[in-house]
Amino acid sequence: MNKIEFSFSDLIAGYVTQFDQTKDAFGLKTSDNREFLVQLTPTVFAELIRNLGEAYRDATAQIREMLVPGRFVFAYGVFYPDGENGDQNFEAKHIVFLGRTENEYLFEKQNWWIKQVRELAEFYIKAEFGDGEIDYSEYRTNLTITGDKQKSGRQETDTISRLVYGFASAYLLTGDDHFLEAAEKGTKYLREHMRFRDESEGICYWYHAVDIKEDGSEQKIFASEFGDDYDAIPCYEQIYALAGPTQTYRITGDPRILRDIKATVNLFHRFFKDKTEKGGYYSHIDPITLSPYSESLGRNRAKKNWNSVGDHAPAYLINLWLATSEQEYADFLEYTFDTIATYFPDYGNSPFVQEKFNDDWSKDYQTVQQNRAIVGHNLKIAWNLTRMYSLKAKETYKDFAEKIGHVIPSVGCDRQRGGWYDMVERVLAPGQKFHRLVWHDRKAWWQQEQGILAY
Repeated sequence: MNKIEFSFSDLIAGYVTQFDQTKDAFGLKTSDNREFLVQLTPTVFAELIRNLGEAYRDATAQIREMLVPGRFVFAYGVFYPDGENGDQNFEAKHIVFLGRTENEYLFEKQNWWIKQVRELAEFYIKAEFGDGEIDYSEYRTNLTITGDKQKSGRQETDTISRLVYGFASAYLLTGDDHFLEAAEKGTKYLREHMRFRDESEGICYWYHAVDIKEDGSEQKIFASEFGDDYDAIPCYEQIYALAGPTQTYRITGDPRILRDIKATVNLFHRFFKDKTEKGGYYSHIDPITLSPYSESLGRNRAKKNWNSVGDHAPAYLINLWLATSEQEYADFLEYTFDTIATYFPDYGNSPFVQEKFNDDWSKDYQTVQQNRAIVGHNLKIAWNLTRMYSLKAKETYKDFAEKIGHVIPSVGCDRQRGGWYDMVERVLAPGQKFHRLVWHDRKAWWQQEQGILAY
């Protein structure tokens, strides 16, 4: 019943096992040891993998001599259900080689990522600011794929902060002063337009967004307008508001930036932290009372999650420790990772970590996420546990990171085509062999980033 009796196009990523000249076909084994016979067609073409900004590099004439055992390739083609016993025959249309030789991976070259970050940074400067001065009043959150601005006049704080982080990182990798200028001006814009300091409380918090009106005036949006966080102050938005400024501070040492960072950390400790024996950081607080217990928060009342506990480290806290070497930030890191190592493993029930919690660390399934896993969060935890292990060599950190590294590929990775999925069901239903994808089978860019970092 429901046999696949139609053709469809697909991708296979794997290692060449052999080339059969008589059949003009080659064997291709995936990372989970499934082998395919790939038939070359008269119209097949091949290229070398290319970085952003690089021209197409043809390898069509060398296809057959390059298909040597052990070489990793991507083969895109068409499956036809006309093989023996109903098997699928696969005919290649497009092949991508990762280097000129079987042992070369071009993305391992010293300047690959430097070139890539330069291309990205220049793209964003051109798209957001054109050929003139870098002026963040011209920044818009929503761009088309070609870099054109959409009509919305919204400027989201977190997106500017992440862009600033990118510019600062691009400067650290390239030494290009244009990128440092973009980072410094972006940080200044965040401070002047998105920041609110409460001097009486000694805290700083950041607006969700600013809307630029047609007459040039601004309307500040305080509470979040994202669906699951609506009308609350989510911890992760305050966390990511610090990402760009902190990376810029590592370069400049500007004391004004550090003052804002310290005041925002005060916000976390005073209003988001659970100071009882339960510990951790709450995911949301009320925008008026700054309390995580306010009834107005609804289903977000007194909740904790990966973002509120763990996202401090990669977003700003590790960089803050690297910039200052202040013991309080090392202690803050240790506290968050001890919390993660204590409450997030759930391997008796699922191969994925538990990410959402009630006040007492019982599992919370009342959010939009329900009992589902974000694959990238598992990878992100593994990556940052290994970073923390270099600061504080606790076996619990190493063991947890290694556990994720060994378990997650078989349940969160696409081992047919490569790459990491987005959101999946944490638990198999009766009779299921594969964890079900929740929304789609697309692969968000940031989950691929976390896969690179984790491994």
